[in-house]
Amino acid sequence: MAEFKSNAIDCGVVEAVQTRAFDVVVIGGGPAGMAAALAAHKAGARVAIVEREQHLGGILRQCIHPGFGLSHFKQELTGPEYAQRFIDKVHATDIALFLNSMVLGIDSGEPAEDTAVHTVTLMSPAGMLQLTGRAVVLAMGCRERTRSEIKIPGSRPAGVFTAGLAQRYINIENLKPGSRAVILGSGDIGLIMARRCTLEGISVEGVYELMPYANGLRRNVKNCLDDFGVPLHLSTTVTRVVGHDRLEAVEVSQVDERLAPIPGTERIIPCDTLLLSVGLIPENELSVAAGVELDPRMRGAVVDQSLQTGVPGIFACGNVLHVHDLADNVTCESERAGAAAAAYALGTGAGAVPDCELTVSPAGIAGYALPGRITAVALTKLNFRVRRPVDAARVRILAGGVELFAGKVRPFKPSVMESFPLPAKVIKQALDLGASKIVLSVDPIEEA
Repeated sequence: MAEFKSNAIDCGVVEAVQTRAFDVVVIGGGPAGMAAALAAHKAGARVAIVEREQHLGGILRQCIHPGFGLSHFKQELTGPEYAQRFIDKVHATDIALFLNSMVLGIDSGEPAEDTAVHTVTLMSPAGMLQLTGRAVVLAMGCRERTRSEIKIPGSRPAGVFTAGLAQRYINIENLKPGSRAVILGSGDIGLIMARRCTLEGISVEGVYELMPYANGLRRNVKNCLDDFGVPLHLSTTVTRVVGHDRLEAVEVSQVDERLAPIPGTERIIPCDTLLLSVGLIPENELSVAAGVELDPRMRGAVVDQSLQTGVPGIFACGNVLHVHDLADNVTCESERAGAAAAAYALGTGAGAVPDCELTVSPAGIAGYALPGRITAVALTKLNFRVRRPVDAARVRILAGGVELFAGKVRPFKPSVMESFPLPAKVIKQALDLGASKIVLSVDPIEEA
């Protein structure tokens, strides 16, 4: 049999991968990526956006419910309306768009004057391409936690979906996932899908939540469950899936203080659809491959106050950094990241020799603290979430065992991302004490 070889191989020629140079490369075309790109472009940088979908907008394209833009645009918009405003702004600039393109990896070289530091390799239907830039902004968003990640026992029938997938089926694909649904988890997506399913004629048997409190925003509990008569069962979880080809029922059980199912409390709920709203996981596989350190608490990158990771020139923002409850907050944070990335790429600010090196750690009922590092003596915005709701707690800043600041007593909820301004004088006090760490502690009054 004759042996066939390509002309390129016969001639010893290997086609070079096309390379294009930019100042800032943004990975992700959702609300975070677009806001970061626009901020970097406004600062004078040459910017590219890489998006794996065929359209800009990210998850907002399927979020057709209202509630977006209240703080950023001072009016209520749906998700597609909110996204379209940024899409129009992007199209009005010379920001390069690489849609339907999957990033394979980020390679970082040694910093050198007038040369690109980072190489982003991507694949699209047109072939492989490399984008170079002195700064990269990670804005890949989140993915949903699946059934396998929470280990629900039982068979593996059709009819088990994540809430976001069911949302896409209904709102974009015009497909009906089922007729009788049970929702596990009271995250905002699950609450919104309880309302959406009801409006589409799908009977929602109830929302079951493992914790003794709802994990979604209070307004969503009211607007999506209370207003539509959907029951919320707290301290209850799904303990078994029943069905062969198609889901036939789920077994639910009450749980104790240690979140373990209580024997004898099992109930069978007939249904043909189970929607899972059990948390989001930042899409950080690219980040890890690029050498970015992750915070094990929030599963996002460890960043400083300019949102720069431990890898010089790589910034992170949006849900890939930590899970937000409002798209408006994503926009605000991402604009900061884009401006800082442009300043780093153009040599006009971020990335200079740090003034200090302080780590930030959570304590008390604070689940995480962001940023994880402070490298400048300047006003710093700290973000955090609490692990459980409390009616009265106080934020305290400590360094070297000394209390530097104590806030007002007020309630805290896990569903709300909190922000706290850390004054420059407090950072300086910590440095004067010789501390290497600042502790952000949220202490319930009853435990103080």
